Amino acid sequence: MDIEERADRDFSRARRRAFLRRIGAFLRNDPASNRLLSFEEVKSALGAVEQVYLGMRTVPVEKIVGSVGRHRDFDRAFLPSNPDIGERWKKIDRLMQRAEELPPISLYKIGEAYFVRDGNHRVSVARQQGVEMIDAEVIELRTRIPIDSALTARDLLHKMELRRLLERLPIDRVLPEIRLELSDVADYRRLATHIEAHGFRLSQLWRRYVSPEEALRDWYEYSYRPIAEMIREERILDAFPDRTELDLYLWIVRNRDRLALEARDDRISPEDAARDLLRRRRRRLQIPGLTS
Repeated sequence: MDIEERADRDFSRARRRAFLRRIGAFLRNDPASNRLLSFEEVKSALGAVEQVYLGMRTVPVEKIVGSVGRHRDFDRAFLPSNPDIGERWKKIDRLMQRAEELPPISLYKIGEAYFVRDGNHRVSVARQQGVEMIDAEVIELRTRIPIDSALTARDLLHKMELRRLLERLPIDRVLPEIRLELSDVADYRRLATHIEAHGFRLSQLWRRYVSPEEALRDWYEYSYRPIAEMIREERILDAFPDRTELDLYLWIVRNRDRLALEARDDRISPEDAARDLLRRRRRRLQIPGLTS
C-alpha cells in the first residue's frame, strides 16, 4: 500500500471512529462529553486575567481538549467530524508517514488543559497515529478558576458561576480550605447571597462596615465550620454520595429555616435540620419505584 492509499485509509478510519464516538455519546444521553471545547467559550466562562509566554514545551496530546475557531471540525478526541477537512488532513498524514519535520503547533494553556491556536490537523493526525507527546509553543492564560483536561462543555456553566461567586466574595483567597464545588449551578449565587446576608447582619450587630474578608471569616467560624464538622462526624455524605459537603451545608441551612418557619420556632438547630433531611431521604428510598 502506497502513502496515498494509506492516507485515504487513515482518514476513513478516523471518520469511522468519530462516527462511533458520536453515536456512543448520543446513546449515553451526553453529547456534550464528545464536544471539542471552544477556546473563546472557555475563556469567557473563566475570565482569564493574565497571559504569560511559556515558550517551547513538550505537551501530552491527550491534554489538548479545545481549539481556537476550529472546534466544530473535530470531536473531543480530535477525530475529524467534518468531511471537508479531508484533503488537508491527508496531506499532514502523508508528511508524518514520511517522517518529515513539521513545525511545532501553537497552544494556549489554561490550568492543565490546552487549546490549539495553530495546528489542529497535526494534533488530529498525531492522535490517530497514537502519538503521545507533541512539541508546541505555549502561551498560558491564568485564571482563579481551576480546571484540568477533564473539563467538558457541560462544566462551563458551573465554572462561570464559580467565577461570578469569586468576583463577589474572595472565598478562594480567604478560605482556601473550602472545596468550592456545588451540584446545582444556581447554588453558587445562593451561597454568595447567604454569606453577604451574614455580613449585613454583622454590620448591624457591630454598627460598622464589615469587609467581605471579615464576613467570610466569621461565617466560616460560626456557621460553616460547625455544620461541616457535624456532616463529617455523622457521616451524612454517605447518604448522599453524589453530593458535596457544600451542597449539604446549604441544604441543612435552608431546611433549618423552613422548619423554623413552619414551627414558628427559631430554636430549630442544624442537627434537627440534618436529621429531618436524613429521615426524608430514607423515606424516599423506601418507596418502590422512586429513585433518589
